[in-house]
Formats: sequence, C-alpha cells, structure tokens
Amino acid sequence: MSDLSAAIAATARPLLVALDFDGTLAPLQDDPSRSRIVPAGVGVLARVAAAPDVSLALVSGRALHDLHALAEVPAGTFLIGSHGAERARVTRFGLDRDVVQLTDDEADRLAALGARAAQIARGKDGVWVETKPTAVVVHTRLAQDADADEAETAALALGAELGSGVLHGKDVVEISVLHANKGESLAALRAELGAVAVLYAGDDTTDERAFAVLGDGDVGIKVGDGPTAARFRVASADELVEALATL
Repeated sequence: MSDLSAAIAATARPLLVALDFDGTLAPLQDDPSRSRIVPAGVGVLARVAAAPDVSLALVSGRALHDLHALAEVPAGTFLIGSHGAERARVTRFGLDRDVVQLTDDEADRLAALGARAAQIARGKDGVWVETKPTAVVVHTRLAQDADADEAETAALALGAELGSGVLHGKDVVEISVLHANKGESLAALRAELGAVAVLYAGDDTTDERAFAVLGDGDVGIKVGDGPTAARFRVASADELVEALATL
C-alpha cells in the first residue's frame, strides 16, 4: 500500500480520477440494487473532487440512471454509464446528461435483442435480463454453473449476430447496439479535460480496456483477484478508499 500511496501522491496535475463502481467502490451484491459505496468512500470522494486540479468520474457498466441513483458522489462528478454509451455530469439539481439518439435500425435491433435475450433466460433459475437505453444484459450471478454457462454461450452468439459490441464480464454478457468500451470512453474524457495524468481503478475484465490506455505517468489499480494490466492491486473497496485518501 505504501508504494501505491506514494504513486498517487506523486501524480501530476491536472489529474482525472476515474473509478468503476460495482466491485470497486461498492462490494458486489447478488441484488445489484443493494450496492452502495463503502461508508468511508462518500467522504473521501467528496474530498477528492474538491482537491485542486482534480476531476472525478465514475465509469460503469450500469445504466446511467441506476448509477446516479446509487452513487453518492458530489456535484461536478462525471458519470459514464453503459461502458461509455451514456454520459452525464452531476449538478446540484440533478443530471446534465448527453442524450443518446438511436437510429431506426439500432432501435429495431435493441428490441430484437430484448426479445431474444428473454428466450435465453426463460426456464433458467437465476438468469435474468436487463434492458438499457443502448444495450441488453444477460445476468447469471445467481444461476447454477450449467445454466450460467449455457446462457452466457447463447448470449455471446446472439451478440455476434445482432450486436455492435459485446462485453463479457463477471457473470454478465452485455450486448450493445452502439460501439462503446471503458478504454475509449476514458481516453475521450481525458482529452476533453486536458488531464496530464489519470488514476483508474476497476475490478472486472471490462476494466482491462481502461487499464490498456494508461501511460507511464498514470496509475492503474486492480481491485481484487485475477490477471490484470494494472500496475497496482488492492484487495477490497475499503483498501482502495484508504489509498484514495492520499489525495
């Protein structure tokens, strides 16, 4: 932790602090609606956002409205939802959001994806489907291994047939009608803000896209187990928040 704290303290400014939500700031829950930032995290994020020349962003696979409802973040925080297909900034009065416009073809494919994904989940306990403004997600966290494997295989095949982008994360397959990933979204926000350095933390395979765009002066933090391109690793959301307090 001391090496990580030193690296965070030495980051150049302007700095973009971009963080995944589930599994990173909030411990993973079987019921996603129960996810909350660890208690110490709310105050630490407020102090991070108030630091000179520091911008705060959450970069999540969640739909934007869910992310905003669950994430207790200060005004000025950028929210990137659906892996980058949705974006907004938190204000004192709500969300200042970019409007997502689908073409007729994309809207038709999204409807077809929803219907086909529902067929995949039918009859499989613990498999359920979430529909986002630009994507359909097949969740398998609560399913038995055989049902989960069958559902994920079918969802990947459906994505190859109808999707513009497919993301396979922890117990989820997300099929989007738009091309978006966390790496491209992070790079775009960095360029927009003119950030000299980026600190990014995440726990899932989808976060590896973000780690891949980091440079030598940046800080990548993997939360939890598993292979990663990140330079640093912490065991839990609590340890991540402790490290962020260095800012």
